[in-house]
Amino acid sequence: MEKILDIAEAIGHEKGLQPEKVMEALKVAFVQTAKRVIGHNLAFEAYVDEDTKNLKIVQTITVVADDDEKLEDEEIAPAYISITEAREYDDQVELGDQLQIDHDLEEYGRTAASGLHREIEYHIQRLVEDEIFNKYKSKIGTLVSGRVTRVDSKNNTYIEVDEIRAVLPMKSRIKGEIFEVGDHIKAVVRRVNMDKENGMQIELSRTSPKFLEALLALEVPEIAEGSVIIEKSARIPGERAKIALLSTHPQVDAVGATVGVKGVRINAVSDELIGENIDCIEYTNIPELFVSRTMSPAIISHVEIVKNEEGENEKAIITLPADQKSKAIGKSGINIRLASMLTGMQIELVENDSVTNEEGEIEEKKDGVDALEALFN
Repeated sequence: MEKILDIAEAIGHEKGLQPEKVMEALKVAFVQTAKRVIGHNLAFEAYVDEDTKNLKIVQTITVVADDDEKLEDEEIAPAYISITEAREYDDQVELGDQLQIDHDLEEYGRTAASGLHREIEYHIQRLVEDEIFNKYKSKIGTLVSGRVTRVDSKNNTYIEVDEIRAVLPMKSRIKGEIFEVGDHIKAVVRRVNMDKENGMQIELSRTSPKFLEALLALEVPEIAEGSVIIEKSARIPGERAKIALLSTHPQVDAVGATVGVKGVRINAVSDELIGENIDCIEYTNIPELFVSRTMSPAIISHVEIVKNEEGENEKAIITLPADQKSKAIGKSGINIRLASMLTGMQIELVENDSVTNEEGEIEEKKDGVDALEALFN
């Protein structure tokens, strides 16, 4: 094969591959072809002659005695050569040495040529798939966009993203979403798989908390540049979400920057999420205070953190006024569920005898006349 280096560069340019990787794939193709047409149990190696730019195939063969039993075994005999025959190639050879014998695949006719063509196509295609696989493997959790090409009978949505087709399963769509062919949608890469039967499969998601985080980074410059960090996030897709934000700059208000003037930034993200309500919370590494903030809009009296045997925070016991319990739980339990997801702790609510006034301050509950006076004063 003439000018193999030029061929590797041409293929690499056409397919967007590194010439060095193309060359390795070509070497494998040549070796596999040699095994098919010369002998499957033989040891071959492909190398490039840098001067002539030719790719050469050599067979490594072991020198044994003339009466060695290996020469009588038809299965393994081609991998060995008698010392008498070996000395026809090199008169200095000794027992146990390994000779390298050149082979030219062109001498094996059309069978070798067609086999080599198939092998090259196969290994170049595998190389292309591996490159795409590694590219999207590194994109897990990041935002991509594309055009809907098909929606199947199970409502799985197939999306054309750059050079590949990804799938958005029904389970990873926000409730109530309907897509049609031609729609342009955003999602995050959730999973990338590769198997021999189905090839490469890329699964997208619009229900992952990572999708919310990616949209926020797209909408809020402070998050994109790192002056505001999303420490934690939790979602019940299409209904409500909570995000814990931390400012890395003393002059940047994490919550204010994320919400934007008159809520313009957070509303833009909410619109993409089909009206999902998003609560922004200032993160703190003080667990009691963080738990209290995650229970917003409920007003909390006290938080006690219970640790497990390993010393990790396992449970939060929250004491609160009776009139705040419904707010703490939320509609269908959504508020307490999100708080538990965000903190990673079980949450237990305990009512006390206090009440909240019109200013949202907690007051001790009074009995009899004092209670009536407290109500009207």
